[in-house]
Amino acid sequence: MNSRILYLATADARGHLMRAQLLVHALREAGARVEVLTTSEQGQRFLEGFGIEAQLLSSHYAVQFDSQQNMQRKATNRNVAHYLFRPGRMLRDILYLRRRLPDVDLLINDSFHPALLYMGMLPGWRRKVVHVYGASLKAALLNNFDGLWPRQFGRLFAWIVGRQIDAARACIEHDFAYEVDDAQAPALYRLPTPVALVPEAPAAQAVGAAVYLNPHFSEPSLADALSAGLVEAGLDTHRVGEGYAGRNGWLGVDPQWARRAAQARVMVSAPGMAALSIARVYQRPIILVLSDQPEQTSNAARAAQLQLLHRVVTWRGDAADFQRQVAEAARQLTGAASQPCNAAGRARAQARIDAWVSRVLSL
Repeated sequence: MNSRILYLATADARGHLMRAQLLVHALREAGARVEVLTTSEQGQRFLEGFGIEAQLLSSHYAVQFDSQQNMQRKATNRNVAHYLFRPGRMLRDILYLRRRLPDVDLLINDSFHPALLYMGMLPGWRRKVVHVYGASLKAALLNNFDGLWPRQFGRLFAWIVGRQIDAARACIEHDFAYEVDDAQAPALYRLPTPVALVPEAPAAQAVGAAVYLNPHFSEPSLADALSAGLVEAGLDTHRVGEGYAGRNGWLGVDPQWARRAAQARVMVSAPGMAALSIARVYQRPIILVLSDQPEQTSNAARAAQLQLLHRVVTWRGDAADFQRQVAEAARQLTGAASQPCNAAGRARAQARIDAWVSRVLSL
């Protein structure tokens, strides 16, 4: 019998949705029956661009950010508290998911939706729940209340959430730096973040800079300074960002962005797992737009440890300074030797996807 999978991809950022669409297509090609849930109407529209029809679970749970992708911790904690304790929110979602459980073999939680964290620790339900998450995101979640008073509360929160994660049938922890053959422990599997398989193309089709900023970026002067810095460095650009859709040549969504990024002279993105994975698999230099987001700060540090060809730029509210940072970073990276997208990169991408399909279906 074909595997029956219900895949819940949170829509806080598009990395979860990009990973979901890659895996859903690959799992369906392998014969699995996969249905998709997400947590916002914007997430539904994003997935539609990749040929994935998703149902809306609810839109009450979401991490909060400002217009420069800085995480708003108090607003996030308040939103999560309302989701957990108001009867028409998490309880409603749990009742819906409970009705769906008898019809599926696996319920994938990508990443850390509270309803499935709770369901994943209860007898009867836990045997079907598989948590999928980035290594840096798990660390950020467990450390969310570090430094707050009383100190014991932060420790208790980390202990409870850690127990919830570990109680599920299995966890798949991914990271842009992991390899396909990384060591695995019982019920915890470490896999490299999946990457789109992109076709080879003539060098003449390559763009100078492939830019992607997730929807939390919407500050106009940041976008203008970024564009100006790349032009100052002599690069033509392909710019994608839902927060800037229709603004001075920006696209809201581009299903082919991974292909453009893999062939570009330089990538530009926040240091999310998806963008860093493309940079590593296809060996592209990347400018990392850093903001106050804990897991992405950790990712940027990992990129430095791995000696990934990159530069970090930081928005501090000064457009002229940011333009200068971007222009200097672009000049440095485009002056370094790098190979265009080739067969080796495609083989690495295919190996990552194959590893995910094999692991999920084995569960």
